[in-house]
Amino acid sequence: MGVDSLGYMALKVSKLDAWRALLEQVFGMEPRERDGAIDYRIDSYHHRLTLTLDTTDSVEAIGWEVGTSEKLAALVDRLKGLGVAVVEEGPALRAQRKVKELYSFTCPMIGNRQELYYGPLISNTPFAPSRGISGYKTGTLGLGHVVYWVKDLAASVKFYQDVMGFAISDYIAWDDNDAVFMHCNKRHHTLALMQDGPNTPAGELMHLMVEANSYDDVGYGYDLVRDMGIPVMIEPGKHSNDHMQSFYLQTPSGFWLEYGYGGLEIGPDWEIRNYDAPMLWGHRFVGG
Repeated sequence: MGVDSLGYMALKVSKLDAWRALLEQVFGMEPRERDGAIDYRIDSYHHRLTLTLDTTDSVEAIGWEVGTSEKLAALVDRLKGLGVAVVEEGPALRAQRKVKELYSFTCPMIGNRQELYYGPLISNTPFAPSRGISGYKTGTLGLGHVVYWVKDLAASVKFYQDVMGFAISDYIAWDDNDAVFMHCNKRHHTLALMQDGPNTPAGELMHLMVEANSYDDVGYGYDLVRDMGIPVMIEPGKHSNDHMQSFYLQTPSGFWLEYGYGGLEIGPDWEIRNYDAPMLWGHRFVGG
């Protein structure tokens, strides 16, 4: 028993206007402004992303959803049993995150702030995209996936398996190191971990992925990104392991954002494999 999905991400950003243009004009996300921050909606949840204006850029928190209060309590106890300091958050932050129960801790493997929650607020009005899109593949699959570099890959994988409740989906051999892809629901991977290196420091977010309901949404988004002069980091292509058709852009905060469609889902007959390349076709690095 562990987490059930990636629920939300909160970001501190120094270029709020550039972020607004990206999320609203390209991704069609619905803004909900509040004092000092903007929450962004992409489905029935009150929000999935939060931007707070700051002098620097960082991931303030990633939020893992747990399906029941009992499962949340058990996960908190498991973390505390390992000596991890877990904080029960008060009503102010619960009100911002729009959840009923909320805990936070610093991940001993990645080193980032993570939040565990139960009871997300569901809106009674339909998602109203800010451009004409078909929407996002979320629901029980969550917001999407995140990829992080870590100092100790084997220990990090073990922590997310034994404590956080993830299972391995597959591997990709990448520059003599395995990238490990892990799932906590039917989405092929909600988390991927990669060994750090000289230019990829441990604890930094490589990218966040969001999955569209239509490949046309992704294709038109790619045209918008090119027209707006937003840096494309990896050209459109199809991944070898999850078959996601996507491209990658650089956000105003530096980390990447993957816009994808058509990812595989984990079924009862899933087989773990080790791939020798991340792409079936395309996905060429720009300038590389």
